Amino acid sequence: MKTIGILTSGGDAPGMNSAIRAAVRTALNSGLRIKGIRNGYDGLMQGDIYEMNVSSVADIIHKGGTILGTARSLEFETPEGQKRGAQILNDYGIEGLIVIGGDGSFKGAKALSDLGINTIGIPGTIDNDMGYTDFTIGFFTAIETVTDAIGKLRDTSSSHGRAVVIEVMGRHCGDLALYSGLAGGAESIIVPEHNFSISEIIDKMEHGRKRGKLHHLITLAEGVGDPYSLAKELEEKTGIETKVTILGHVQRGGSPSAVDRLLGSSMGSRAVRLLEEGKTNLAIGYVDGSIIEVSIDEAVSKRSEFDEKLYELANSLSR
Repeated sequence: MKTIGILTSGGDAPGMNSAIRAAVRTALNSGLRIKGIRNGYDGLMQGDIYEMNVSSVADIIHKGGTILGTARSLEFETPEGQKRGAQILNDYGIEGLIVIGGDGSFKGAKALSDLGINTIGIPGTIDNDMGYTDFTIGFFTAIETVTDAIGKLRDTSSSHGRAVVIEVMGRHCGDLALYSGLAGGAESIIVPEHNFSISEIIDKMEHGRKRGKLHHLITLAEGVGDPYSLAKELEEKTGIETKVTILGHVQRGGSPSAVDRLLGSSMGSRAVRLLEEGKTNLAIGYVDGSIIEVSIDEAVSKRSEFDEKLYELANSLSR
């Protein structure tokens, strides 16, 4: 192994830059060359590849997003495109590849591994929706971002005596809504892992109003339901003015938390070591306080387990 490549793919996540930095410096300290691939698999297909050095990753550990950029590629999703991608890597002398992203990015890494390119995946997504690892890079920073927003919305909601539905990211995983809802003191948390009862939310709103509570905060994982329809129904049935706030892509930005910097640094360095050992088709994770690796096949197939105890705690504390 003389030359490795690195790319970020899918949605960006705070902490990706710490993983890039660690991979680059670990590779250079080991006498390896490392090449950055701009804009994910799309950049790979375009041959947008450049030599990286120590200066390439100076002063980036505190920056959100990814200095390499990220983009999706429809061409790379085809078998023909994947073969062309592997050939481009061969043409640039890249023998091993580090892919930072979510499950879709990992599937691309698996395809390249099958075509003879040693690949290692690092989980970078704020959704925390990869079941083989306890946490993904970017998740904790997103929690902080949402929790901060909840606090600000509590201030204005209390001033006006309102309820507010706060839609957060997560798709099929309710972790971001759960963790930020608990940390932010939300009265109701709606996640895809549980059917929610609008009557229970109404009961909480009315009970809170009777004991003098001026606000009611609801975190809603995107895709569970229409936040505007929910707000309208709650307002009609309780008489409490109910607003909607969709946080959107603000959740992906911001300086990464210390935890995400530590995770990124540890995983980025481990990825290089695994490639040095000739390993391939592996995904790095974090389980019970330790950095681990599993096959990419296991990483993309294992379902994320919802923390039922944390959900019960959130419900008990909001009564």
